[in-house]
Amino acid sequence: MNAIAPLSRRGFLISAAAAGAAMSFSVAPDEAAAAGGYEPTIWYSIGRDGTVTVNVIRAEMGQHVGTALARIVADELEADWSKVRINHVDTAAKWGLMVTGGSWSVWQSYPLMSQAGAAGRMVLIEEGARLMGVDPKACTARNSMVSGGGKSISYGDIVARGNPSRSFTADELGKLPIKKAADRRLIGKASPQLDIAAKVDGSGKYGLDAKIEGMVYARPKIPPTRNGSKVVSVDDSAAKAVPGYRQHLVLDDPSGTVPGWVLVIADSFVAANAAADLVKVQWAAGETVKTSEADVQKRAATLIADPKAGSLVVEDPGVDAAFAAAKSKIERTYTTASALHFQMEPVNALAVVKDGIYEIHTGNQWQSLVLPWLSKALGLPEDKIVLKTYLLGGGFGRRLNGDYAVPAALAAKALNRPVKVVFTRADDSQFDSFRSPSVQVVKMAFGDGGRVTAMDHAACAGWPTEIMAPFFMPKGANGVPFDPFAINGANHWYSVGAQRVRAVSNDLANKTFRPGWLRSVGPGWTNWAVESFMDEAAYAAGKDPLAFRLALLDGTGRNAGSAPNAVGGAKRQAAVLQRLAKKAGWGQPLPKGAGLGIATTFGQERDMPTWIACAARVKVDPASGAVKVEKLTLVADAGTIVSPQGALAQMEGAALWGMSLALFEGTEIENGNVRDTNLDGYTPLRMADVPDLDIEFVESAEVPVGLGEPATTVVGPAIGNAIFAAIGARVRHLPIRPEAVLAALKTKA
Repeated sequence: MNAIAPLSRRGFLISAAAAGAAMSFSVAPDEAAAAGGYEPTIWYSIGRDGTVTVNVIRAEMGQHVGTALARIVADELEADWSKVRINHVDTAAKWGLMVTGGSWSVWQSYPLMSQAGAAGRMVLIEEGARLMGVDPKACTARNSMVSGGGKSISYGDIVARGNPSRSFTADELGKLPIKKAADRRLIGKASPQLDIAAKVDGSGKYGLDAKIEGMVYARPKIPPTRNGSKVVSVDDSAAKAVPGYRQHLVLDDPSGTVPGWVLVIADSFVAANAAADLVKVQWAAGETVKTSEADVQKRAATLIADPKAGSLVVEDPGVDAAFAAAKSKIERTYTTASALHFQMEPVNALAVVKDGIYEIHTGNQWQSLVLPWLSKALGLPEDKIVLKTYLLGGGFGRRLNGDYAVPAALAAKALNRPVKVVFTRADDSQFDSFRSPSVQVVKMAFGDGGRVTAMDHAACAGWPTEIMAPFFMPKGANGVPFDPFAINGANHWYSVGAQRVRAVSNDLANKTFRPGWLRSVGPGWTNWAVESFMDEAAYAAGKDPLAFRLALLDGTGRNAGSAPNAVGGAKRQAAVLQRLAKKAGWGQPLPKGAGLGIATTFGQERDMPTWIACAARVKVDPASGAVKVEKLTLVADAGTIVSPQGALAQMEGAALWGMSLALFEGTEIENGNVRDTNLDGYTPLRMADVPDLDIEFVESAEVPVGLGEPATTVVGPAIGNAIFAAIGARVRHLPIRPEAVLAALKTKA
């Protein structure tokens, strides 16, 4: 990529991780002793009974992230897994960047947690040897025991009887050797998930479970536009008949997060819910009150048509010349609809002031992002605000945007008492930071013999990072900042000659709603375009779609890959695709009306690629346009698989999420807001529609990367390509509705 940035996204993460590493050995031994245990680092402690408690800064939303990170520490520490516990921590400056998303958790944490575990093992061996009176070089650690010279001592006894106190500098920590793959005892092995018991027995606490004595409940009245709405008047006369109703509250928000908001306050949520339906609010709406989905998409098409619009994420010399000299060309446009999160636990937050500190009790994926908003809203420094951690009843990117914490904090400040804001499903949908609709135009130039000589890809959508985290935006080759999470995937690993990738921000989308990150983010639409287009380009060139892709995944130039995260580059992606083709039976005859489609990608980000491929087998009814997905086959090379059960669950969930977005999920913007606000109109994948799943992981000792989202990125285009294979009709819009299939058939005819 010819993109240059003063501080790239990866550079920012590395800096944050380094800061955490520098602090991780700053705990003084006497402080740890006072707590009755030993803290080799801030990332975990060892109790006098030998219990290892791993501190986790990542949010738990069903992906078993605590188990995965604890497994990394415990493997290097040589801890007894039955004595390992996890502790999801509240916000504090010492933790550095607190974010759970982008499939980053294991990838980003692996080096730090491994070295932290190795450091603790070294200290315990040294202190254990001293207590036993033997040479440390003769000692080994295994299963929370140090043994040597015919003697042994448990970690608990070392902590209770000894004085483990060695500390490490950040440089020393970074140089510590970690195990070879063959020596791992927990990583990659099956073992109990540490978070399941609390979810089963009810002891696990979600945001909706949070309670504080004396709290009142609030339900919001959502204004007609996300931005620019102002309250003109409030009539709560009818609500006063509801038992438990207290008052309404018009919020004054200096942070601009919830403009035009009214909260309905009551003694219970039942009362707040009933009263909110009776409170009448008159607003002066913002300028986008009449905006529709069609308006947003029309604006995207207009912006793409301007070659000077947007940021040049990839800009090779010779693109225009290659198209001018091409023997043939192909151009296609792909679109996707607005898509909601619809996580099962609607967003909620409880705010209370204790000794001058605001506590915000809520489930959140990006605590470091919402703290500055809360600070501005409350007029307080960030160290006066603490986000208390809870389990998330689903996140999928919705809780990366912690905007729902702001109204609770403002209400607690205004009323001087604990306030719990709870959203109904409809409130949650109207306030959702949903995935922007998108438009993409993809072009390819061919030379002699069908050789690919150039590719041009322009993508336009609302940019969540531009609105919420502009500090995460690098600059393109033309010096214009871009949202990486709205273009990742377009900067693919195919060798296509001269390449251009242009990211365009849809200003109308950004005004109309707050674009959000939804599971797989940009690649959820960019890979829909890339992999649908690769199929179309193959047919245009008269080549088999598998052979066409494999020829372009040659691993040359910038696609060769590099250490530590992308060793092997496109060659590994080709290997995954070849394995998939064999596994799925590519080229074998299928019954009439059935088709097999393939797609492959690198997951989400070039600097942490998860090589993945999918084959979808579908059956299409040409009379109704109905598509039945019979089987999804997926092969992934995610490097080292830390937690096999968690990895499989992630792949299954991501694949079904991708299928849901491909065939079932999608709404439209009407009058400045989303049309569908509940699960009667918005219909995700149902159990009856779940196909057979065949998932395989490539055995690898390479760096562990991400698995929360990659499978989502390949299922949609694989299904679209399978529909074409079945009936010869091409659909270019997600979700794929039966009427679109029928229209494509008619066009074909």
